[in-house]
Amino acid sequence: MQFRRQKREEDGINITPLIDVVFLLLIFFMVSTTFTKETHLKIALPEAVGDVQQEVPESVEVLIDAQGNYAVNGQALANNQAVTLMTAIQEVGGGDTKQPFIITADANSSHRSVVTAMDVAGQLGYINLSITTKNPTNSPE
Repeated sequence: MQFRRQKREEDGINITPLIDVVFLLLIFFMVSTTFTKETHLKIALPEAVGDVQQEVPESVEVLIDAQGNYAVNGQALANNQAVTLMTAIQEVGGGDTKQPFIITADANSSHRSVVTAMDVAGQLGYINLSITTKNPTNSPE
């Protein structure tokens, strides 16, 4: 008796479904990812032009130098902490939060120092907040 040998099919793994899943995951991540393009912008800060106010009402003025040191109405503070600034403003302002609050900062002062002064003014309840600028000079750019 002669038996026919059965042809054996090669054992293998069908990877087609695996490739489909990988492509679907790739498409999902491509669609769900937000692409941000970070650019470094050159920013020219504006200069203010306007009439100078002739009569200056009583106000609280905070001066900030390039190192971040504070002075309230011309009186320098011992340190540049927010608590010290708040105490000095309360003493000078006398609790009248309706008077103008003026922040004058050096061009090279840190943004943090200015924001701290604004935050302290907000915590104390000042509503008339102004930031001083300089008149533009006629210089070609």
